[in-house]
Amino acid sequence: MKAIWDDTILAESDDIITVEGNAYFPMDSLKKEYFDQSKSMSLCLWKGKASYFSVIVNGKTNKDCAWYYPKPSFLAKKVKNRVAFWKGVQLVNRNNPNCCYEQSNAIF
Repeated sequence: MKAIWDDTILAESDDIITVEGNAYFPMDSLKKEYFDQSKSMSLCLWKGKASYFSVIVNGKTNKDCAWYYPKPSFLAKKVKNRVAFWKGVQLVNRNNPNCCYEQSNAIF
């Protein structure tokens, strides 16, 4: 699967874990040159405290469009070292490029 924003691939992997309808990419699949750590945080009662990345592509910023759990709860341990996307980031199936959708689920 690929995560794409502004015609730019942000992450790409076949190792995707889906939790609550959100596709989580391995942290090492990110094209790190596009990511900037955000100061934003939120809390999921069962996954724990989420941190965010903003993405900067072609001079445009998509604020807090990716989130991850630095220290997920025991129940959410499978999302450790993984990142999910929203705010207009398209997820495209690598094997079927005509199949894509936008993550729209918030984690709040």
